[in-house]
Amino acid sequence: MDLGMNFSQLSKTEKLQLYVENMRPLLNKRALFSDGTKMFRNPPEPMPGDNVTIRFRTAKENVDCVYLIYNGNKELMVKGFSDKKFDYYESTIPVGEERIDYYFEVVSGAVVCYYNKKGVMKEVFDWLSFSIMPGYTTPDWAKGAVMYQIYVDRFCNGDPTNDVVDGEYSYIGEHVSQVNDWGKYPATMGVREFYGGDLAGVMKKLDYLKDLGVDVIYFNPLFVSPSNHKYDIQDYDYIDPHFGRIVSDGGQPLAPGEMDNKKASKFISRVANLANLEASNEMFAQLVDMAHQRGMKVILDGVFNHCGSFNKWLDKERIYEGQPGFDNGAYTDEKSPYHTFFRFHKKDEWPYNNSYDGWWGHDTLPKLNYEDSPKLEEYIMKIAKKWVSPPYNVDGWRLDVAADLGHSGEYNHKFWRMFRDNVKEANPNAIIIAEHYGDPSMWLCGGEWDTVMNYDAFMEPLTWFLTGLEKHSDEFRGDLLGNHDAFFGAMSHHMAKFNTQSLQVAMNELSNHDHSRFLTRTNRRVGRTATAGPEAANANVNKGVFKEAIVVQMTWPGAPTLYYGDEAGVCGWTDPDNRRTYPWGNEDKDLINVHKELIKIHKSYDAIKTGSIMFLGGGPMYLSYARFDEKDKIIVALNNHFDNLTMKISLSELGIDDEDRLVRLILTNEQGYDLSAQFYTTENGILTLTLPAVSAVIIKNVNL
Repeated sequence: MDLGMNFSQLSKTEKLQLYVENMRPLLNKRALFSDGTKMFRNPPEPMPGDNVTIRFRTAKENVDCVYLIYNGNKELMVKGFSDKKFDYYESTIPVGEERIDYYFEVVSGAVVCYYNKKGVMKEVFDWLSFSIMPGYTTPDWAKGAVMYQIYVDRFCNGDPTNDVVDGEYSYIGEHVSQVNDWGKYPATMGVREFYGGDLAGVMKKLDYLKDLGVDVIYFNPLFVSPSNHKYDIQDYDYIDPHFGRIVSDGGQPLAPGEMDNKKASKFISRVANLANLEASNEMFAQLVDMAHQRGMKVILDGVFNHCGSFNKWLDKERIYEGQPGFDNGAYTDEKSPYHTFFRFHKKDEWPYNNSYDGWWGHDTLPKLNYEDSPKLEEYIMKIAKKWVSPPYNVDGWRLDVAADLGHSGEYNHKFWRMFRDNVKEANPNAIIIAEHYGDPSMWLCGGEWDTVMNYDAFMEPLTWFLTGLEKHSDEFRGDLLGNHDAFFGAMSHHMAKFNTQSLQVAMNELSNHDHSRFLTRTNRRVGRTATAGPEAANANVNKGVFKEAIVVQMTWPGAPTLYYGDEAGVCGWTDPDNRRTYPWGNEDKDLINVHKELIKIHKSYDAIKTGSIMFLGGGPMYLSYARFDEKDKIIVALNNHFDNLTMKISLSELGIDDEDRLVRLILTNEQGYDLSAQFYTTENGILTLTLPAVSAVIIKNVNL
């Protein structure tokens, strides 16, 4: 049409066309949506040879066309169907062996925009494209699973006969000690303290965990080790008898200085005694079976970057030297079969002293030297398979400092590809979760890890928003406290580094053995036990803020992971104070009950476990978001103010009309929680919501 013509010269058809074009509603960018969930990609985890249908949502009659752009192709999408609010455009494309990266181009009149993992964009950013890795699946049982992390020595003492006793052996130059006061705070340098928690204690509490709603138990390391944390593994083939079962005892506790007399060590009689080792492995297999009977899975901690200087391969402390059934270690014998397991630097000198690589320079944590030792590589691959196979049947591995393994990035990737192949061959439904900080995307392409412990896209942004504290309680940032823009910005940025199948199984923790307890962070105080003292970790905490965090944890994409005792009100600064004992008999019942109720809500809706997420908005000290699928729409709102707050939340982009009814599932605050139903409606698509101080609410649509 020649727009330079006089209007009166136009035909009726041309006048109508011009009128329609000029009256076209503005592009509703908030209505544009797609992601990698089943509602928008089916199947969500396609295999080679599948046809995958990709779907894109727009406001109804709001765009001219939508293009799917993938791997150099540009395909016009067709309108598959519509509902009362939205149009859904679809394209079905074949899946081969190669990765498919895709995004969308949306045209509405003169407006052209693009849509990728971070939403609406003016430009194309390839790294933000959605991705399909043919054949890359994560276990369905882990999607949204409720996990529970147990630091065994501090959970429950079920068998006092296997306890470490005073002076039983020496560890890093000092004798170990037995703690008889279960409620004692951990010492500042408490790696030699043993409280007596064990697998028998876990067995006694399996019904408690089941009643809480736990789906998966994740154990900190269980293998033979002289420390209470056991990240310095001594023998990967056996469960530590001090956690397991001691059926053959002998010897006496060491006197000061007696560690030099290795033959006098009671430690040898207990942890290198084959009867104890085999009995402990048998007990662990029994525990896994008991968990499985209750419908729970079990994940082990795999520490494969380094071992301990006590390890039988190095034997720096000369524990195994000359012992029946053991070869000499690489530190004690130049001809040791384990010589290549470590990288020594003074090869022209003997003995080697401390000339081997240690993780972060710690000589008690010798770094394993895979590149120079095919035998070591082969052995660890056997370990990877052993524990996920009968009779143990473990359901997966959590990998300690996984990105640090090896001496090069190239080998690191090679190792984890082999590791995955071995684990999945032995147990195709096992999960592989890595400890990792920073961008995990290079590891989450289908051939290595399934997912990560979710620091960057969960723990860190949530901690900053609700407490203003860094996750160790080492720094306070007032500019991040209650900053909803920073929260949504960090979450969307880091979540874009995941594919949907890895995000849905990501370990979403509020606390763990490496960081301060979240309840302590609610006091908004910088501190550690060595400087502030342990009592200060209990002071001025705010259970209302903690409950806000639990609400988010139970409604955010991923696997909500409780750190033992968090649900019972345990406080603590960062390591070692975060490793306090579970307070049996002195639990905070209100917190346990609110955990139970929120876990029930989490497990009741697929929209929470595997549905989409949409940021709805917020302001200083408050925010809201939604989880949704074809069936349910769930709204979550937080008020982190110390006063009541009225917020207005637009729900139009969620597809909620003014005639729709909404019902409250739970309201939490500092005093408790409320399960009574309260009904809401919107006005012009806006929900007006008044929340009490320091509270959180979960609301859902009423399905009629």
